[in-house]
Amino acid sequence: MKKDKPMIPDEVIVSKIYMIREQRIMLDRDLADLYGVATKVLKQAVRRNIKRFPQDFMFEMTKEELDNWRSQIVTSNSDRMGLRHTPFCFTEQGVTMLSCVLNSDRAVDVNIKIIRIFTRLREMLLTHKTLLLKMDEIEKKVSGQDEKIKLIFDYLKRFIQLQSQPRKLIGYRRKAK
Repeated sequence: MKKDKPMIPDEVIVSKIYMIREQRIMLDRDLADLYGVATKVLKQAVRRNIKRFPQDFMFEMTKEELDNWRSQIVTSNSDRMGLRHTPFCFTEQGVTMLSCVLNSDRAVDVNIKIIRIFTRLREMLLTHKTLLLKMDEIEKKVSGQDEKIKLIFDYLKRFIQLQSQPRKLIGYRRKAK
């Protein structure tokens, strides 16, 4: 294995994926850190190639979104200092496009790892969605059963009550000889 290949655990990358505007995104500063470049350098490269980053690839977080995001993750003061400006948010496609803009071996290797993690997350979500749909289907089948089970118990109670009452004998009688 090469020395310059990044040994970044999957958990580190997963912890840097956030939900903003109902999309899984990664922040510019986190990507810059993973790629081993300054955030300023990453943003400059993106601005120079802005045509490669349409709105569904990358967007800039609004001030309100930034404040809301900070309150949700309870960032420390040192963390806030790293976000003096609203960050660029990169979707999965935007992260892929970054490998074209940041043309270093490390950026390519990290990008491959990030895209694999995004793919696994999507597969997990699809699996969970399938399980949720099956559970809903089972719940719908079972939901009307309470009344039916109660009816069965009512019939059983009536049957038991009838069993305790003396019954009239029926059948053939033999004549005694």
